[in-house]
Amino acid sequence: MMNENLVQTILKSIQDNWKFTAMADYGEGGLTYGDVAEQMAWFHLIFRRSHVRAGDKIALLGKNSVNWAITYLATVTYGAVIVPILPDFHASDAHHIINHSDASLLFVSDAIFEKIDVEMIPDCLGCISLDTRALLYSNKKTLEKAFEKTEKDFLEYRDAHVSPDSFSLNPVDSNATAAMNYTSGTSGFSKGVELSHESLMSNILYGQENMSLSQGDHILSFLPLAHAYGCAFEFLMPFTLGCHITFLKKTPSPRVLLEAFQKIRPKLILSVPLIIEKIYRKQIKPLLSRKGIRLARRVKPIDTLLKRKLRTRLMDVFGGQFQELVIGGAALNPEVEAFFRSISFPITVGYGMTECGPLIGYSSWKTIKPGSVGRPVDRMEVRIDSDHPARDVGEILVRGTNLMKGYYKNPRATADAIDNEGWLHTGDLGLKDEDGFIYIKGRSKDMILGASGQNIYPEEVESKLNNREYVMESLVLDHSGKLTGLVFPDFEKVHSQGMSETDLDQHMEKMRVSLNAELPAYSRLARIEVYPEEFEKTPTRKIKRFLYTIPAAGKRSD
Repeated sequence: MMNENLVQTILKSIQDNWKFTAMADYGEGGLTYGDVAEQMAWFHLIFRRSHVRAGDKIALLGKNSVNWAITYLATVTYGAVIVPILPDFHASDAHHIINHSDASLLFVSDAIFEKIDVEMIPDCLGCISLDTRALLYSNKKTLEKAFEKTEKDFLEYRDAHVSPDSFSLNPVDSNATAAMNYTSGTSGFSKGVELSHESLMSNILYGQENMSLSQGDHILSFLPLAHAYGCAFEFLMPFTLGCHITFLKKTPSPRVLLEAFQKIRPKLILSVPLIIEKIYRKQIKPLLSRKGIRLARRVKPIDTLLKRKLRTRLMDVFGGQFQELVIGGAALNPEVEAFFRSISFPITVGYGMTECGPLIGYSSWKTIKPGSVGRPVDRMEVRIDSDHPARDVGEILVRGTNLMKGYYKNPRATADAIDNEGWLHTGDLGLKDEDGFIYIKGRSKDMILGASGQNIYPEEVESKLNNREYVMESLVLDHSGKLTGLVFPDFEKVHSQGMSETDLDQHMEKMRVSLNAELPAYSRLARIEVYPEEFEKTPTRKIKRFLYTIPAAGKRSD
């Protein structure tokens, strides 16, 4: 059992940073830590008067925002269980999660509430606007009375209970469930992951001790807060350190992000690979591909100068103030990683999953080995299920303080995931070297068995394919014993170059031949097919492989 307690850590941060800015929506005014305390007090009063008890579930459905963050904080510090729901879930999926989680209240943005059918969530006692905090729907008089009474007497209550000296939070046991995250994984419908207060606190503590943040530092939060990665390290951990968090309510396209980086100038940046890879392909690779640049780079002094200038330019692109850029959620393309390391750019790659809230592996950019996802984090163990973990690929098994309590109301799935010795079977395949660094090779369910028994990891082929001209993203799938690559092209570039459909097909075939020359015989592609739209992805931008097969036309099959 850890000594540190999540609720008491949040309370201490509020008290210590009372007059400092805590959070703001991008382009709008901010709230101090004292303002956050006042709003949390309002929530707690509503909860008590609505007879919400410790352990009750409260669903949260909306985009990243100050109101989202305060709802989360108020819920977990009250002792209730927050159930964050991704805002891009279909309404039927949201209904399912609200019902399955036994949520008694739903906080929801007005735009999303229009799609919610309250008759489909009969056990939910009420819906509250994330935008205005108005009561949108109630099937219980107690809830209506709680809102009416609180509207009348909250100012008096605030004056008595909300100041640096008077604000307090009741203790919550570290073993209690804090959050129930419904994963949107690549293998089918999500399960409710129960994360304890201790699991979240263990992740926060690791971030406090290993990531360079301090009071007043700026953070730009753009990853989905309903996902464990963004929630832990763009919100909870910075909040406990007195940071100033800005929530980007817009879709985080590279253009929007680069503009926001210039304005916010964050101290720490978290990202998923897709965003960094797009910046590399759009801004860096075309420059490096110029004939004059290629020739100049053969002269070492010129190459060194060019790398220095590129590093400076990229540091400025990301705001110029950050100490490290941490990639998580999916594998970073090896070519992209190699380039950033070649210019000594402060980038690192971590490893985690929702079931660990999320951290499993991390090392700083100064110590990480290329191609790895760091060493096991504090309070976590990692084992490779093979006789020779540094040489022979095996499933990655993890256990420790970060590990979930289990899947809510799904003991069978919990038993399938966590064995009798407490090891979580991640489903990831990898190696661990003699220094403890973890190397991920792929997902066990995605591994393809070659005709002669060879293990084929499609991610390795895709990483090479994705570096080819005109390729935005790709999927490598097995079709009747032969490998096929589905490619979503860079149609903007295709059209700008006046390529016809026939031209594109011919280019793909030439690309297949040249790619195969770099691959072992057993992992070569039999064909490449153009896919007409971007592949559907999880919140951490991993392609949902389970949605795709290879019918005759090469189109998606659901």
